[in-house]
Amino acid sequence: MLEDRINTLRKWVEESDNIVFFGGAGVSTESGIPDFRSQDGLYHMKYQYPPEAILSHSFFMKMTEVFYDFYKSKMIYTSADPNITHYKLKDLEARGKLKGIITQNIDGLHQKAGSDKVLELHGSILRNYCMKCGEFYPIEYIQQSESVPACKCGGIIKPDVVLYEEGLDQIILKEAIDLIRQADILIIGGTSLTVYPAAGLIQYYKGNKMVLINKSVTAYDDAADLYIQAGLGEVFQNL
Repeated sequence: MLEDRINTLRKWVEESDNIVFFGGAGVSTESGIPDFRSQDGLYHMKYQYPPEAILSHSFFMKMTEVFYDFYKSKMIYTSADPNITHYKLKDLEARGKLKGIITQNIDGLHQKAGSDKVLELHGSILRNYCMKCGEFYPIEYIQQSESVPACKCGGIIKPDVVLYEEGLDQIILKEAIDLIRQADILIIGGTSLTVYPAAGLIQYYKGNKMVLINKSVTAYDDAADLYIQAGLGEVFQNL
């Protein structure tokens, strides 16, 4: 059954030159980066405060030092390397088949693999800026800071990631919607489709080849034209 579904996906991919990939944390788990909602994910671990609270705008503003203790130990994985899924997507882009990647991840691994068209809905750990003057700082500066990273102007540096209670970048959001609307094939992979408004973007797809690849069940399984319950690596290594 799994082999048949992968064969169907392979056939669709070979016949199309307008594919869009929408991915979540499951894309990077095979690179050693933990996800959030699986049994072994961050949200099931015990901390002084719930991770959902720590990763909120209000928590960042009120308890910045605690935020950074968690953020630097649990959210930054600069030594991680792309896996087979990242590289296969890069190859599909190079062949002119993949028109764009829409990712909820903040790790920058798609770009590290060589992909050009990557829309980061939730930002990136690689970009950081001073909330006072706007000065840019690389990830290395954050890692080397002993406590709360501070700008030379005295302002607090914030990662360019979308925290809970913050809105998505409207330019990136519009571009993502346009890509999905125009897609022949929409491949959704490694996401529980529970984080909004990101998950709601798939409703803009108007085609009849929506592929959903995920290890665990989601609320959208029945809506998929092709549902593959498996790890992304297992699927993509066969494309």
